[in-house]
Amino acid sequence: MIAGTNVESRSKFSLWLQAVRPFAYSASVIPVLIGTALAFTYHQGAIDWFLFPIVLIASILLHTGTNLVSEYWDFKRGVDRIDTYGSSRILVENLMQPKEVLFGGYVAFAIGFLLGLILIYFRGWEMFVLGMIGILGGIFYTSAPVNYKYLGLGDLLVFILMGPLMVIGAYFALTSDYNWQVLLVSLPVGFLVAAILNANNLRDIKHDSEAKIKTLANLIGPKASQIEYFSLVLLAYVTVIILVIFNLLSPATLLVFLSLPQAISNLKSVLKANVNNPHEIAILDVKTAQHHMLFGLLLFAGIFISGLI
Repeated sequence: MIAGTNVESRSKFSLWLQAVRPFAYSASVIPVLIGTALAFTYHQGAIDWFLFPIVLIASILLHTGTNLVSEYWDFKRGVDRIDTYGSSRILVENLMQPKEVLFGGYVAFAIGFLLGLILIYFRGWEMFVLGMIGILGGIFYTSAPVNYKYLGLGDLLVFILMGPLMVIGAYFALTSDYNWQVLLVSLPVGFLVAAILNANNLRDIKHDSEAKIKTLANLIGPKASQIEYFSLVLLAYVTVIILVIFNLLSPATLLVFLSLPQAISNLKSVLKANVNNPHEIAILDVKTAQHHMLFGLLLFAGIFISGLI
């Protein structure tokens, strides 16, 4: 395939769509939906529903910015190469220019920030703090001088930023309130979004080692990474059960167990993982994102139904 011919035959929109990796948007959409369902179910006062689309779009924009900036730095540092899997392929196949992708990322962050100003107007400095943590967390995922992805901190911070922080942020944006139960309910979302990154890093242990970067998977090794994946998926289900037992969630949220067959399928793939044959789990991150989406939608449905009863 000749890259130049491929570019000429494709629209700019299709190239940008490839670059932002929309399959992973479950990581930014699901937390907002969960926070919204919790606002509908738990909050006793008024809910500013007109802010919902702003919260959702801003969340997606911050995720988009993170993907694009990460794409740039992973390419520049040799993490993403023609023989690796962990990218959209937009740069390694010379379909777009690196600075174009980086600029697109910063534009996404800038528009997300501008939308955030609307939320700040209605919610005050607390919303500013939550928003800036999200923006800085996205930019410095791979950007110097922090680049925490390369220091083995990606799993933990992705869990926090795209789990509790986003669920709490969505709930607060809609209600101007905070409920400690929101933090507890956000945990399964955080576990599964961390599992997406774990799947990506487990597959890329060999290539990341060659690029001399230290993801958590590199630091703890393949066996421990497999255990981490199992633990994250298991904790998502166990947390829901515990919250139901203690009446912090409705039994309707046990709908999440309809996603168990997909989880089991992914767990079987993890058991077969071989760092010397990463092609065997080449799309495990995509499949984990699909599981995250299904689990999240079922959890959303269960919370929303409980609010109607």
